[in-house]
Amino acid sequence: MLKFLLTRFAVLVPTFLGVTLLAFFLIRLVPGDPVEVRLGERGISAERLEEMRAQLGLDRPLLEQYLDYLGGVLTGDLGRSVVTQNPVLEEFLTLFPATVELALCAILFAVIIGLPAGMIAAVKRGTAFDHVVMGGSLTGYSMPIFWWGLLLILLFSVTLGWTPVSGRLSALYWVEPVTGFMLIDSLLSEEPGAFGDALHHLILPTIVLGTIPLAVIARMTRSSMLEVLGEDYIRTARAKGLARARIIGLHALRNALIPVVTVIGLQIGVLLGGAILTETIFSWPGIGKWLVESINRRDYPALQGGVLLIATVVMAVNLLVDLLYGILNPRIRHGR
Repeated sequence: MLKFLLTRFAVLVPTFLGVTLLAFFLIRLVPGDPVEVRLGERGISAERLEEMRAQLGLDRPLLEQYLDYLGGVLTGDLGRSVVTQNPVLEEFLTLFPATVELALCAILFAVIIGLPAGMIAAVKRGTAFDHVVMGGSLTGYSMPIFWWGLLLILLFSVTLGWTPVSGRLSALYWVEPVTGFMLIDSLLSEEPGAFGDALHHLILPTIVLGTIPLAVIARMTRSSMLEVLGEDYIRTARAKGLARARIIGLHALRNALIPVVTVIGLQIGVLLGGAILTETIFSWPGIGKWLVESINRRDYPALQGGVLLIATVVMAVNLLVDLLYGILNPRIRHGR
């Protein structure tokens, strides 16, 4: 197990360095100067412009800037936002719970529906239910997120008025941030109705963000179940006259869930890093929306820090999934 762990950690080091390189250099390919974007339409002399660029360290060679940035990362200093002048790490930690809350609700939604749907589709292979699950999952996987989100807003928020359009809480309520997770903070507050309102705001973003993971989990569960149901030991169990529910629940489901667990873990990482569109559509005050604003403002430190921290979280989740997979399937640990 130790060798398995060391191998996984060894892969993370070059990956981490690669992320720092991409985060640093890609944003500099975007046209525009952060100082000019910050000043907007205000006029300023060329001397003052150069002075401000020098204050931010933007007048130095790129390699020197990158080495400084890398040195800061290794000591836990991600710099300060060019726009707000707040520490990047502080801004990230303030907004990150909103993204985590949304991602967890989305993966919960995907697992609760996708897992049983895929399992029943495998057991009832070739039936109308199986075709509905397969067709629905293909449609969900192919759905453009931006179009899907706007369609749900138009139907449920604008036409029917059932759900809020944007945000995490209505203006009627004020909840003091304690954990950063609105569902928990609203429960801790003394505002009656705040929890229901927060839950109401989560419905549409959860559905939009959870649609693709739901499709992936349903198809993966069906495929894995079909493979396990065709194994010799399942046929032996049937020949012994064991009840169908016992065969599926006790013998087939456990083995079929091993690859599904991996997929669920990977989807959590994808959701954390890919919530940008959903947060933008619903004005969700999380990391995705913050990164989009950082791109528009050419806020180099915020963008570099945000991308690096999200990549670190995704790598940590993937590492945990690898470890869990290694525990469930010992052959993986031994490279077989």
